[in-house]
This record gives sequence, structure tokens and C-alpha cells, in this order.
Amino acid sequence: MPNEAARHALVTGSSSGIGEAIAQRLLAGGWRVTGFDVAAPRIEHAAFTAVRVDLADGAAAEAAARALGPAHALVHAAGVLRVGALGASPAADAELMWRLHVASVSRLAEVIVPAMAEAGHGRVVLIGSRVAQGKAGRAQYAASKAALVALARSWAAEVVTRGVTFNVVSPAATQTAMLDDPARAAAAPVLPPIGRLIRPDEIAALVDFLLSPGAAAITGQDIAICGGASLPR
Repeated sequence: MPNEAARHALVTGSSSGIGEAIAQRLLAGGWRVTGFDVAAPRIEHAAFTAVRVDLADGAAAEAAARALGPAHALVHAAGVLRVGALGASPAADAELMWRLHVASVSRLAEVIVPAMAEAGHGRVVLIGSRVAQGKAGRAQYAASKAALVALARSWAAEVVTRGVTFNVVSPAATQTAMLDDPARAAAAPVLPPIGRLIRPDEIAALVDFLLSPGAAAITGQDIAICGGASLPR
């Protein structure tokens, strides 16, 4: 990995929630961070660069990646949740989630990761979801998040000998602004057994470790931060 002063991470969805927490954590650790988001940035830091881009627009995402320059880490945290039962789920919602969660990171990775592999080091972390295992009313969201696991494992197998790791971090219900989205007003989050929602800073701490030299042997994994939700009961 590069020395601390040279580390550069791209974080998508950096203007709020999990992405913002990850960007703040990396900045505190000495990383230089570029944030891709359609929303205005909320981070003010000398080592932070905000790029306004609609990641649901594949061509725009790819163009932003090509203008980025070398990156040593890619963290894909941009996301949106739309809920709807079978027979009542608008096609536009499914298309939006697929474009934002899956197609965008595919376009970014195609540009960024080959340079990582050529350099012999790199880290990619995709923010998934426990819902990827399936949940009523969230089939399209679950499908897009499950696709991230398949991508990460497949890409990890391609670059495992070249110093680049791919992992997915899949949180249970997390305390972010997404919970206040009117689009999910009829689908309240379920508290995990620990009795509270997952905090974005807890997710950021795990991502920070996965980007570190100490995590070089961890690749192709889907790691849950579930507050006990995956325990047998």
C-alpha cells in the first residue's frame, strides 16, 4: 500500500449517512478523499474533494471516474431504498436501485480497479445490506444488494493475486436519513436484538479496517454488521 500521505480513496454517497461517516473516518485517518454524490457536500476538510455527479447515470459515473486519477481505495456507499409488494412495485424504482447500486459501481470499477491491479495494491468495499437475504416488500432492493456480493466475489477472484481486495459490508437497519424517506413510510425498520439501530460510525470503523494493510488477507467476503439479527433464535 502507498504511504499514509499518498492514500487516496473514492467514496460514493459521501454527502450523508453511511458514506459521509466513512469519508469522515478516512479523513481523520489521514486519507485524501474524493466524494461522488448527486447532493451537495456537507464535509469541509482540506483533504476532501466533492464531485457532484448523478451515479444513476452510467455515462456520468464513468466520466467522473476517468477524471479522478489514481485511487487506492473505492468505497461504494451510495444507495436508495424503494419498497413495494409484488404487483405493486413500480418498474422505475427497480431500475433506479439497479443503476445506483450495481451499474454505477460496475462503471467505476472498470475504470479504477485495473490501475490498482497494475500497481499491485488496492481496496474495494461495497456497502450491501442484510436485506439481500430476502425480505417481503423489498425484492428489488434485495436483488440489487445481493448482486453486489456476486460482483465482489467474482472480481475478487480475478485480482486476488494482484494485491487488490473486494469485500462487502452488509449492515442491518442503520440510523440514517434513509429511514425518514417518505417512500418507506409504511415499512418501519426492525430493531436488531441489540435493541437499537446500527450506527454509521460502526460501519465506517469496519470499512476503515478493510482498507488497511492488516486486512490484506480478507477478500471476497460479505461481512454482516447485524446487531445479532443473524443469530439463531
